Amino acid sequence: MAWRYLLAAVIGYLLGSVSTGILVAKVNHGPDLHKVGSGNVGASNVLRTMGARSGAITFLGDYFKAVAACLIGLWLTGSHDGMLIAGLAVVVGHNWPVFFGFEGGKGVAASTAVMVCCYWQWGLIGYAVAIGLIALTRYISLGSMVMLVLYAALVSLFEAHGNIWIILWAVDLAAMCLIRHRSNITRLLSGTERKIGQKEKIS
Repeated sequence: MAWRYLLAAVIGYLLGSVSTGILVAKVNHGPDLHKVGSGNVGASNVLRTMGARSGAITFLGDYFKAVAACLIGLWLTGSHDGMLIAGLAVVVGHNWPVFFGFEGGKGVAASTAVMVCCYWQWGLIGYAVAIGLIALTRYISLGSMVMLVLYAALVSLFEAHGNIWIILWAVDLAAMCLIRHRSNITRLLSGTERKIGQKEKIS
C-alpha cells in the first residue's frame, strides 16, 4: 500500500512541474518569464507582463492541475492522506519544476486548489480573507501569504486533533508560500511592492 502513496507524490510533483505560465508565454510568443517582472512563472507575473487573459489562463491551468493531483491521490490510495500527499507534492512541483530547471512560480494558484480539495471550509475562509485584503490593499502577495498562514492555523486548530502530520502538512504549505515570497516581503516592508493593476514594462 505504501507504494500507492509514493506514486501519488510522484504524480503530484510531475503535474506540478507543468508550468502553465511558460506554456502560455510560448503559445502567445510572449517574453521569457524568468527575465521579466518578478522572474517567476506564476499567474501574477503573467498578468503584469502579458495581460489579464493570459494571467487568467495561467491561474486556471495551475489551479486545475492541483485539483487533478489531489483527486488522483485520493483515487490511488482511497485515503484522505493520499490527497494531502499529492496536494503538497503538486505545490512543490510548481515551485521547483523538474521540466524547467527547478525555476517555477510561487505556488499560490496551486495552493488555493489544494486548500479547498483537502479542507474546503477553511479554504473558503482563506479565500474570503485574501480577496478582502487584496481589494483593500491591492497587494496580491500580501493577500496570498495571509491566506496560507491563516489556513495553516485553522487546519492545525480544528482538523489536526493532535495529529502532527496534519499540522506539518498545513505549516509546509504556508512555509512554501512565505519562502517563495521572500522578495515580496522585502518590497512590502520597503513600500516598493507593485500593486495589482500596475503592468510590468517589458524591455
